[in-house]
Amino acid sequence: EPNYFKRLMKMRRYIREGNFDAVLSFLEAANFICEIAGLPKRKWKLVVGERSANPKILKSVKHRTYRWFHLLADHVVANSHENIKMVRKINPFLSKKKCHVIYNMVDFEKWKPSEIYEPLNNNKFKIVVVASHRYLKNLNGLIEAVNMLSEEEKNKLQIDWYGENSHDDSLQKAQNKIREFGLSRIFNFYQPILDIHKKVQEADAIGLFSFYEGLPNAICEAMASGKPVIASRVSDIPLLIDEQFTFDPTNYESITKRISMILNMRKNEWEETGKKNQEKALRLFNKEDIINNYVSLLID
Repeated sequence: EPNYFKRLMKMRRYIREGNFDAVLSFLEAANFICEIAGLPKRKWKLVVGERSANPKILKSVKHRTYRWFHLLADHVVANSHENIKMVRKINPFLSKKKCHVIYNMVDFEKWKPSEIYEPLNNNKFKIVVVASHRYLKNLNGLIEAVNMLSEEEKNKLQIDWYGENSHDDSLQKAQNKIREFGLSRIFNFYQPILDIHKKVQEADAIGLFSFYEGLPNAICEAMASGKPVIASRVSDIPLLIDEQFTFDPTNYESITKRISMILNMRKNEWEETGKKNQEKALRLFNKEDIINNYVSLLID
């Protein structure tokens, strides 16, 4: 239904006439529809799901208004503590008891350490980045940081970036800067691929350089794959990986420091870091616990 008002009314009628025990929704438009469907009263349990820690929602009247309707839900779920913090900042009347963090689940059959992984292939330390090309992903900051490394460090570094180029001109400008700085031997750019898990398994480390994130699946999957991770100090990343592997994405020197640190770690230190990440992933992102958490909200 292309008409927004008619779409709202059709969905409202469908939900109210469905004889449901519970309704679970994700993202602001769907959440709003389900919350309005409950007026003036409802018999079903309503759990609404947030999925964005974009700071723009703090400034947009529309996005802020959507979050006030969460007062009509039984529970509000986000996949990061940072997201919940933002929602409660917008709507201070939303009780803590009503808000919950449930992380995304990871398929541990797919995302796991490779038995044939060989570190430092071709004597290069390979950092893989899995992200679309947008300014918020901070490729420019990564280039500036790499340029500040010593020549010895540059010579042993390889960065493979997998992601689509369909959002802005950030990739084109970044490639111009790479040529200007003489870093073409370090950076490789690839389109998204279906078997990206194999590229993650082949990597020596995974990187994420964004200015903001919700819960980045790329980091959760890298952890499950037993990889060291260096990442921006945003969202729940400081809760997921050791603080010494995080950095301020707005500070080039901070990024350089972390890249330099991981380049100069010993092989056993990489392995130990990856093992700790995997153990944490198995605890936080397992399917059984996440399903049980949702079920408990739907039937309590």
